[in-house]
Amino acid sequence: MRRTGAQLAVYALEQIGVKFTFGIPGTHTTELYDAMNKSEQITPVLVTHEGGGSFMADAISRTSDSIGVLTIVPAAGLTHAMSGIGEAFLDGIPMLILAGGTHRASGKSYQLHQFDQMALAKSITKAQFLIEKHEDVISTIFKAYDIATSDEPGPVFIELPVNLQLFTGEVENLPTYNAVNRSQTIDQTSIDKAVKLLKNAVNPMLFVGWGAVDATKETIELAELLAAPVSTTLQGKSAFPNNHPLYTSVGLGASSKPSAQWALEKHDVLLAVGTRFGEIATGSYGLEPPQNLIHIDINPEVFNKNFSAEVTIQADAKQALRLLLEGLKKLEFSASRSISEAGKKIKDENEKYLKNWLKKKKENIVSPGHFFTSLRSHLQEDAIMVVDDGKHTFLASELFQVFKPRHFISPTDFNCMGYCVPATIAAKMANPQKQVVGIVGDGAFQMTGLEAITAAAYRVPVIFFIFNDGELGQISQFQKIPLNRKTCSIIGKANFEGVALATGAEYLLLENDHNIDSVITKALDLAASGKHVMVDIKIDYSQKTMLTKGVVKVNLKRFPFKEKVRFLGRALGRHILG
Repeated sequence: MRRTGAQLAVYALEQIGVKFTFGIPGTHTTELYDAMNKSEQITPVLVTHEGGGSFMADAISRTSDSIGVLTIVPAAGLTHAMSGIGEAFLDGIPMLILAGGTHRASGKSYQLHQFDQMALAKSITKAQFLIEKHEDVISTIFKAYDIATSDEPGPVFIELPVNLQLFTGEVENLPTYNAVNRSQTIDQTSIDKAVKLLKNAVNPMLFVGWGAVDATKETIELAELLAAPVSTTLQGKSAFPNNHPLYTSVGLGASSKPSAQWALEKHDVLLAVGTRFGEIATGSYGLEPPQNLIHIDINPEVFNKNFSAEVTIQADAKQALRLLLEGLKKLEFSASRSISEAGKKIKDENEKYLKNWLKKKKENIVSPGHFFTSLRSHLQEDAIMVVDDGKHTFLASELFQVFKPRHFISPTDFNCMGYCVPATIAAKMANPQKQVVGIVGDGAFQMTGLEAITAAAYRVPVIFFIFNDGELGQISQFQKIPLNRKTCSIIGKANFEGVALATGAEYLLLENDHNIDSVITKALDLAASGKHVMVDIKIDYSQKTMLTKGVVKVNLKRFPFKEKVRFLGRALGRHILG
């Protein structure tokens, strides 16, 4: 049979379950878009910028069972999209980038968009493919999907030259996709060692990341069996229900909440699952080497990088946790303390911490504690929260509870501003029956806020809560503490009401603590009626999060003595003399 490369590509995407693609069509992808337009399964989404499209593809993968896909023009489409591709690469999120390519059979040089895309993509994708024959289109996309979703997931790049898209070629058949068997053989000796450590532990603790986000059931069962307090990474915040009595905090170390610091001080075994002990997870490496570390991860390269482990287990989190549970149950294990005993201490510490954020309501500004407490009370249990990169990120991580896996997503190790607005739109597209809200700083909003046009075009009823302080809040605070200066962190004033009008959004202003409930209620009502909403919040950033306090403290602590004296002296002088 004869098919165009574009037809073959769309067939392959349908076979692997793709529901949305994101991009902007161009001269090298018109045939691909025409073929997608005929698909009953795939909705090609036009974005305002490929960077926004890449964040959308990322969010599809994080919040649904479908892989996020970019369909972009060569060269400029790829360079525009690299921020979101890099985010997916460092955060371990599967993604397919299907880019057009120049005419490979024309014999001409200096073609429009002629560029070595493979070389550019190599540093931020797991694999790169240049398709050269019609008969390779389907098999290449199947292989790319398997690579993107296996082991530690990540983005994979595919170039489909325009001549293959345009012209027909002979193919023997249209094969169906057969999912690969992802089960692994796990080293039983390592499992046995881990079981022995956990059995003998008096105060075990769990630290779980995004790698355990699909193993929540097993994590809860193991934590309850061990009566072990649980902390999560920022990215893995939704991997464990935040209202569980054993849940302490995001983070581990000096930048975590007091409940997590208490548990860490007591621990004699730390079971870490699906985390790489990265800079954000450890508060700029403010975590002291944990006792008797058992480290589970699907990627063996993460072991013994930042902390030496007593036991390492290369495995999928769900499989490994099941084996640990089986091993402990065979030994008729019984925890040395009760869940209620650990839970009471955690509850007391968390309530005490929250109380510090719920002081007297203010008349002219919005307090984060009152805002997040109200927002949680108004949202449904399975609401999805999307955050950006900024001070609001860590406020949300400390003050907002998430109950379901994959219901809190954030740019993490790539830590790219501009993520929230497009990712919120895509998360709602993938989850139309759920409430989806975005929390975004005014600086990050200015990067990709016009993607709200996409929400209008596709009638996606989301809410963007814009934390408006006129600064790059996290950075300005990091500058203010030691330097008493704010250099290039005061941003240009934006009229968000005008932006809402320009992008077809409803606009609400939230100016003080007394109006929080009414404004949130109105925003949710507008979203329920099919509108997308921008809520302009005059936020109070004066109170520091644990992350801010912890990072400043641990970084200063590791300075050489002379540099520490210099920094402290400069800070003291500037704060006294101005």
